Amino acid sequence: MNDSQQRLQDELESQPGWTRRFERWIEAHSKLSAILVLAVGFVIRLWAAWGTFLNPDEALHYLLADQSSWLLAYKASLTNAHPPLLTLVLYFWRGVGTTEFVLRLPSVIAGTAFCWIAFKWLTSMLGPATGFIGLVLVTFLPPMIALSAELRQYALLLFFLAGSAYLLERALAENSPATMLLSAMSLDFALLSHYSAILFATVIGVYSLLRLIARRPSGGISAAWVMGQASALGLIAALYVSHISKLKGEYAAGTIHGWLAKSFFRPGRDNPLLFAIARSGGVFQYVFGQLAVGDIAFLSFTAGVVLLWREKASPRDSSVTTRQLAILLVLPFALGAGFAIARIYPYGGTRHSAYLIMFAAAGVSFLMAKVVKQRIGSGIVLAILIVAVCSAFAQPHRPYMLRADQSRKQMIRALEFIRAQIPQSDLIFVDYQTRLLLGYYLCPQQPVSFSAPVGSFEDFQCGGHRVVAAGPDLYIFSTESFLRRWNDLLGSFRMKPGQGVWVIQAGWEVDLSQELENRFPEFHELNPQSFGKNISIFRLTAEQAAPVVAAQSN
Repeated sequence: MNDSQQRLQDELESQPGWTRRFERWIEAHSKLSAILVLAVGFVIRLWAAWGTFLNPDEALHYLLADQSSWLLAYKASLTNAHPPLLTLVLYFWRGVGTTEFVLRLPSVIAGTAFCWIAFKWLTSMLGPATGFIGLVLVTFLPPMIALSAELRQYALLLFFLAGSAYLLERALAENSPATMLLSAMSLDFALLSHYSAILFATVIGVYSLLRLIARRPSGGISAAWVMGQASALGLIAALYVSHISKLKGEYAAGTIHGWLAKSFFRPGRDNPLLFAIARSGGVFQYVFGQLAVGDIAFLSFTAGVVLLWREKASPRDSSVTTRQLAILLVLPFALGAGFAIARIYPYGGTRHSAYLIMFAAAGVSFLMAKVVKQRIGSGIVLAILIVAVCSAFAQPHRPYMLRADQSRKQMIRALEFIRAQIPQSDLIFVDYQTRLLLGYYLCPQQPVSFSAPVGSFEDFQCGGHRVVAAGPDLYIFSTESFLRRWNDLLGSFRMKPGQGVWVIQAGWEVDLSQELENRFPEFHELNPQSFGKNISIFRLTAEQAAPVVAAQSN
């Protein structure tokens, strides 16, 4: 028994009896304890994935994959700002089922597996106490559950990122070229899952190079590492030529100048250092799902990195140095801030920074392990308390839907209203997010247009109704954009005097009817039908012109 273990044993003997028993049970059944945590997390994710209708982005991912061949699915994926892996997975997964719950199962499974691999990675680098604390955080923090219960790329991304990092540590520890190649393969799958993996690839490439330079590995390890780096660079180049280069203009318009504008540096308005600090704090607010706790976590991460840098010996007595670990934890945030300052990729408190989760959890968990003096049981209790606070006082970032409003029952009620109360002789007018949901729920056999000229309309039959939808450039109706498109609609489509036009909004930011009623006397009696706070239906008539001033506003 070394000195640190002896000190831990002496401190444990001084604790109350129940504490000693709990600590000893955890240490004696560490693997079982981790599996129990994981099992509870898996059940919670299953519950979170059950009983809610798809949000518009989830519907889009499914509709991209719902093609007659895998090649058409791949081509459809090129219209989206993400790599093709999720689309191809869903194309084949449809054979299992197409209900909301079944479609979300790959994310549930990948998200749960990520928690296990992150636990193994943290334990291998920073010790069992850090590993268990990190396991509790990534398993039970509300945003982590949400990411694993949605039909998105992030669960796959996190699974492959953690796999790449953990397999790299094993390859270096065991001097295994085969494991090094598996790490590279996992990184390639991450790159095919989400483009934020490019930042991770840069970080892990720099970190692994530092490790290799310091230890002078065998020729086999070096060759496997070079092959892995070459495969990642080749894949990035292929993705750039085939996809990224064709999305640059659309991506800039939709993100840099859109709802992610605050996550990009604004020259002449932002100070680079203050921007980096503020957006880093936003990352931790997102990861923990609570603003105050997120700020404390940011400070804890900073303190943990400083302590790690000043440590004299590796927490695991391995070949990795504490300064190499500190660089590994800090570099992703520095690189993320740099990309945002260069206006290449967003950085801040949104899901687009999900690639930083494992690094954020590592730094915070390391400090917490220090606070509890490496006692696993105490660390688990402390992590559970933090999760409880974050869950009880959750402050999710917009846009989001409350579970009650996203209940599948609300969608069923809305569909029943459309079928029973909207005459087929009337017109339905929707924004693009609603068009996506109609494509999944009301007319799943109707082909969807994933790209169209700016300002265009899509005119199609859906469930026996004629529907006119705004194109992908108008994802959500704002008051001004709706009024402009309303006048365009009246000028582009011949309708009988008095013909009804039903405006349906489903998804995020469903407040058009309220805004119209509050701001314009012409719309003071819309009488909208609401199905929760995220589905709204109201009726206008074909001769009802929009206010001139509003229609001309920007």
